Amino acid sequence: MRQRHKNPTIPPPNQPTTQKPKLSKSFIFSSTKRVFALCLAFRVVNALLVQTYFNPDEHWQALEVAHRIAFGYGHLTWEWKKGIRSYLHPVLFSVLYKVLSLLGLDTPWFMTRAPRLLQSICSSVGDLYLYKLSDVLFGDCVAKWALFAQLANWFMIFCFPRTLSNNLETVLTLIGLYHWPCIRDSSTKIPLVSRKWGLAIAALAFSIRPTSAIIWVYVGLLELFVTRDRLRFIFLEVVPIGVLVLGLTCLLDRLMYGSWVLVPLNFLKFNFLSSGGDYYGTHKWHWYFTQGFTVMLFTFLPFSVAGIIQSKQWKLSGLIAWVLGLYSVLGHKEFRFVLPVLPIALMFSGYALAKMNASDSPNVEKKGSLNIHTRCPSKMQFFIFFLLATNIPMALYMSLIHQRGTEDVMIYLSKEARNEKVESILFLMQCHATPYYSTLHRNLPMRFLDCSPSEEKGVLDESDRFMMDPVSFVTEFAKNWSKPSHVVLFDSEERLLRDFLISHSYREKVFPFSFQSGPQSSIISCCICFGRPVTFVFYATNLCHLALSNLNFFFCLLLMEIYCSNLLW
Repeated sequence: MRQRHKNPTIPPPNQPTTQKPKLSKSFIFSSTKRVFALCLAFRVVNALLVQTYFNPDEHWQALEVAHRIAFGYGHLTWEWKKGIRSYLHPVLFSVLYKVLSLLGLDTPWFMTRAPRLLQSICSSVGDLYLYKLSDVLFGDCVAKWALFAQLANWFMIFCFPRTLSNNLETVLTLIGLYHWPCIRDSSTKIPLVSRKWGLAIAALAFSIRPTSAIIWVYVGLLELFVTRDRLRFIFLEVVPIGVLVLGLTCLLDRLMYGSWVLVPLNFLKFNFLSSGGDYYGTHKWHWYFTQGFTVMLFTFLPFSVAGIIQSKQWKLSGLIAWVLGLYSVLGHKEFRFVLPVLPIALMFSGYALAKMNASDSPNVEKKGSLNIHTRCPSKMQFFIFFLLATNIPMALYMSLIHQRGTEDVMIYLSKEARNEKVESILFLMQCHATPYYSTLHRNLPMRFLDCSPSEEKGVLDESDRFMMDPVSFVTEFAKNWSKPSHVVLFDSEERLLRDFLISHSYREKVFPFSFQSGPQSSIISCCICFGRPVTFVFYATNLCHLALSNLNFFFCLLLMEIYCSNLLW
């Protein structure tokens, strides 16, 4: 069996980071400013590439609310009427919208691109702090490979530039973990002010996403266990900093709601105590372990597992297990819920890659320091190529093609509305399936099928009744409608309602969309417009989570076989 080589550039957990040997750094990694510039340039391009629809909250819980704040019109979903959302996150984008309006740049292109470009700045800060966290924990070599894993992972490319509150939560999580002393091996050498910054960031993350308490309870208990001044930590830091940050957030919500609203309490009551999130679907308890998180990691999964085992950094690996475990208890599960711990798992992938690169390098100095200017060994080239070849095509497909129709149709309608060719729009589909006023940017009558949770069990909402019997629903609905100039719906319902729409003088217009796998056949779906002066639009979307997880399982088996063949160890 091959003997392992020691790699001093990746110190064991009990070795102080101050004892790391200094390595010659490339130009890009010679300062954090240059690293940030690299991350920012990458995320800006990343944000411009993302042209697809992922989750309704990207628009309906952020941009739609921001548009209402900035321009006076925009739809507020039932969550805002029940006070379970904080205005802190949408306010950031409302400022951007105001700036665009003042500069006369509130055109369809800027209204759709600018929010993601703003988010790309925040995301690049998160990338930078992942690099810095990896550096203080494992050294410069691991930090570079961790940043590579972060930038190359398909899900981070697909999701991180989007305006979801989960993305801002992820950025704040990375910044906070960097400042918390308990995460590092030598917590006594960290200034006390660093912990205060960590507390403030944790409180801010909790204000934006109350479920981030799952992360910060773990970190807080860990700090309480290792710190010597527990009373000072609780009464002179946690309480005053938490009260200050949450108090300021409550003041903002008081101003926006018009009354006192305890958003974190309402949020936790609805999602945890009453299982309100289950209304939008549930998954098996093991979903995050067998499909959700594994699909997010994709081919980085075996590297993350190897990095956890090799690094013995049980604090952060314990945090990943803690978050996945607690979220698994909840019935309603989504990929984005566990996004804050995805960069941590990718950091462990960076550890495994750095260790392989160091042990396989033919030019290792006597003391074991790594010469980073040497050519990558052939095995490393294979793994880099493998990771890029499996992640980049997936990222490009998901960002440029999959579920693109929902974005394209609203951009098309916004241009038509700008030319005064749109009078009103009706959306005959599941609720919140497209962007809304934040993309249209015209105060025109629009109507979508309501899907607000009912307090009475067994009562179907409009969206469900339409999906059960589209023809009967629309026939009844048309008796009292004010005939819209444009109707938007999916292709599956279009086939059933085509005769009805043609009888009402709607003409069609076709937009190429994407590939869909159906139960009977595989088709190329389109956006089609029917209408009077208008457009009836349909499109199809489908994400085969199970197929992705099966493909991921195959890749994991392949890589595990390579591990067993002694190529990685």
